[in-house]
Amino acid sequence: MRKLTYFVACTIDGFIGDPKGDATSTYAYVTGEFLEFLTTEYPETIAAPARPVVGVEPDAPNRRFDTVIQGLGSYRVGLDVGVTSPYAHLREFVATRSLAESPDPNVELIADDLVGRVRELKAEDGGLDIWLCGGSTVAGELIEEIDELVIKTYPQVYGSGMPMFGAGFAPRDFELGAVRAFGNGVLVRTYTRKR
Repeated sequence: MRKLTYFVACTIDGFIGDPKGDATSTYAYVTGEFLEFLTTEYPETIAAPARPVVGVEPDAPNRRFDTVIQGLGSYRVGLDVGVTSPYAHLREFVATRSLAESPDPNVELIADDLVGRVRELKAEDGGLDIWLCGGSTVAGELIEEIDELVIKTYPQVYGSGMPMFGAGFAPRDFELGAVRAFGNGVLVRTYTRKR
């Protein structure tokens, strides 16, 4: 069974973006040893247009994920600048009820039964795992399907904004695995769902 991993960036106080979802203030931390960690350990999470800029070959093999799921807000970041397939090196799925037609043949839209579609993807034989890229609403809808959390915490406090999960209150337990701290203050923690 393939895992669904919510690989996400957030602030110390748990926000993945400002109230409108903008997280560009965290980009300043994606440098040095932390950038090297991302390009080495999670190269497939670097968007296709940025790969050559940060030293990831366009045809670099995927290490952990071969599929990405994101909401329209996350997808729109690229779409607004003409990038219709931001992760062309992965199978791309966008959860949306707003777009009637996919703007790219590599991008499959999921308008209904997101949980059912994710369960189908998880049940596929072989392959790598599935990356839940964001955002808050999609993560909230898929919270019971998430097997692993990889949380990149940036040394910033927003005070308010878009939470990691747009879901109702219900405690869910995860077990802490690896923890890695970087000199620039970024902390990467990995958690596995307790079953």
